[in-house]
Amino acid sequence: MLTIAGFDPSSGAGVTADIKTIAAHGCYGVACMTALTVQSSRGVREVVPVEAGVVSKTLAELASDLAISAVHIGMLGSAEVARAVAGFLGGAGLHNVVLDPVLKSSSGAELLSEDGKALLVKQLIPLADVITPNIHEAAALTGLSITSIEEMKAAACALHQLGARAVVVTGGHLVEPIDLLSVGPQASIQTELFAGRKLDSSSTHGTGCGFSTSIACHLAQGRSLPEAVQLAKAYVSEAIAHAYPVGRGIGPINHFAGKSRM
Repeated sequence: MLTIAGFDPSSGAGVTADIKTIAAHGCYGVACMTALTVQSSRGVREVVPVEAGVVSKTLAELASDLAISAVHIGMLGSAEVARAVAGFLGGAGLHNVVLDPVLKSSSGAELLSEDGKALLVKQLIPLADVITPNIHEAAALTGLSITSIEEMKAAACALHQLGARAVVVTGGHLVEPIDLLSVGPQASIQTELFAGRKLDSSSTHGTGCGFSTSIACHLAQGRSLPEAVQLAKAYVSEAIAHAYPVGRGIGPINHFAGKSRM
């Protein structure tokens, strides 16, 4: 399985966290780094995008050598890198492409410019099999306010209009952490809700990465999208519940918490 994402030196998110998630699901992970970051559990201090040509060459090299069963796309870092990733996906014919539209860090740092966001919307969303925005990302992509299930459905509908085939709007920031799966086409959208429980924890760094990467792993293993979403939600919940404190800020989830039961 291929993950395309940034490098978090604290390993709570990004490619190193994705590789841990992939390993926890019994898959073999390869990675293409999109950006370096200066960050810790206390937040992102700086973002340095990888040169787009290097990203293109890395993706081409991996695809020429390996059978890729699923693709996870996280932080892109720049419009040029987003364009390179879209160019690769457009010609590679890969399946089970999961796009996590990372726009800001949990500490509020911008991780993709406005022109990068526009390119993500225009080129990458239509190429993905499923996108997994949280309510803040869905709001930023659609311009809609999201504070309820009905507003989550409206945002998902708007994302379908932008070309999304399937959308999971994650509601971990709501009072009740309910996720919404919406599957197109636009003329016959079907939705499904996945309930959860609020966990009192300061170890939530990398939840979005873990969730979207887990979905990609389950799709690679042949599971249906609804089953993949349900299992990914359970994986992240267990990873939060069994996390241990790391650092002086928002700690990482425990990517291997449920390994013995996977």
